[in-house]
Amino acid sequence: MARIVVKFGGTSVASVERIRQAARHVKREVDAGNEVAVVVSAMSGKTNELVGWVNESSALHDAREYDAVVASGEQVTAGLMAIVLQDMGIQSRSYSGWQVPILTDDAHGSARIVEIDATDLDSRMSNGWVPVITGFQGIHRPTQRVTTLGRGGSDTSAVAVAAAVKADRCDIYTDVDGVYTTDPRIVPKARRMNRVAFEEMLEMASLGAKVLMIRSVEMAMAHKVRLVVRSSFDDPEAVQLAPDGTPGIPGTLVCDEDEIMEKQIVSGVTLAKAEAKITLREVKDKPGVAAAIFGALADESIVVDMIVQNVSEDGSTTDITFTVPDGEYDKARKALVAAGDALKIDYAKIEGAKGGAKVSVVGVGMRNHAGVAASMFRALADKGINIQLITTSEIKTSVLIDDEYAELAVRALHTYYGLDKEDA
Repeated sequence: MARIVVKFGGTSVASVERIRQAARHVKREVDAGNEVAVVVSAMSGKTNELVGWVNESSALHDAREYDAVVASGEQVTAGLMAIVLQDMGIQSRSYSGWQVPILTDDAHGSARIVEIDATDLDSRMSNGWVPVITGFQGIHRPTQRVTTLGRGGSDTSAVAVAAAVKADRCDIYTDVDGVYTTDPRIVPKARRMNRVAFEEMLEMASLGAKVLMIRSVEMAMAHKVRLVVRSSFDDPEAVQLAPDGTPGIPGTLVCDEDEIMEKQIVSGVTLAKAEAKITLREVKDKPGVAAAIFGALADESIVVDMIVQNVSEDGSTTDITFTVPDGEYDKARKALVAAGDALKIDYAKIEGAKGGAKVSVVGVGMRNHAGVAASMFRALADKGINIQLITTSEIKTSVLIDDEYAELAVRALHTYYGLDKEDA
C-alpha cells in the first residue's frame, strides 16, 4: 500500500465528464489499496474569466479581494470531484485551502506556503477517505484572508500537501503523458523520458519546458517528493508498467539523481522564445556599477536571464549584455535610463533588440563529460546558426540565437545528441 497525492490540472477537469474521467484514475489507486488525496485546479479557462471580471470591476483593485474572487474556481472543482467520487462509492469530502489549513504569507496573488497542518488530512486518509483539496490557495492566519499562490500554484499545492502527509509520491495529471526530450511539436521524434532528475527538471522548467512549474519542482527537490507526470486522458483501466516500476499508466518519474542508474550526457533540449537582448556600451568599470544596473531592474520586478560582461583592453570600460523577456524590454530600457540619471551610471549608449530565442541542452551527465558546450557550438555551426550569447552551469548550456533559427537548432541538437526515438 502506498500513500499518494494526485493533482489534476485545468484541462483534466474542464467539464463534469472530464472530472469523471479523472475520478476513475483516483478509483484505480483506491482499488489497489492505496491511500489517496486529490488536489485540483479550476476548470480550464475559469481562472482567466474570474481575473477578467476583477479587472472589469476596477483596474486598481484590492489584492485581497482579487484573491477572494479567483480562489473560487478551485472550490467549484473540488466540490464536483468529491461528488463524483462519492457517486463511485468512495468516501470523499472537499477542502478549501483555509480548511486544511494551508498557511501562507500575506503576499496576495503570489503567496508562499509557510506551513500545512496535515492532522485532519492524515486522519481521513488513514481511515479510507479521499480528501479533495483546492490547489492554488491558502490562508494568511493573522488576517484570516484567503491567499492565492500565483502561476503554477496548484502544482505547488500538490507537492506541499504530499510533503505534509508524507506521501510516497505525487502524481501530476495533465494533458501530456510525461516529460519529453524536447517539444514534440517541433521534433516529432522526441521521446518520453522514463525518469528525470530533480535538477534536470528544474533547469528544463526554467528554460522553457512548461510541463511542471519551477516552484513545484523546487519544493519537490527540497522535500524529496517523488513526482510522476501522467496524462489524465489515458485509459485508467489500461494498466501498464509505470515509471517507478509499479503497475499503472505510463509517465515520467521526477526523482533524486541517485535513483537514475544510467545518466545520459544530454537528457533534453529546451526552447524559450521572445527573449530580448540589451547591451550597455562602454560602462565605466568601477565597483558597484553592476549592482546599480541590476538593482534598478530588480526594483521594477524585471527578471534578468543571461548576463555577459566584456571588459575593454585597458580595463577602463566594460560592455554589459543581458536578456529579459520581450514584454519587459521597453520597461527595462526605461528603468536603465532612469537609473543612469539618478545613480550617475556612466555609459556611452544602450543597444538592444527583441525577438531572440534561447536554446539549451540539459543533462546531469554533463557534470562528468568535458566538451559538451564545444560540441553544441559545432552542431549549430554546421547548420550555419550564429550564437549571440552563451551561459553555462554544471548541467546545462544555453545559447541566444535569432528566432528564425530556433526550431532548426532544436532539431539539429536533438539529433546530434542521439535523442531521436530510433536512436534511443
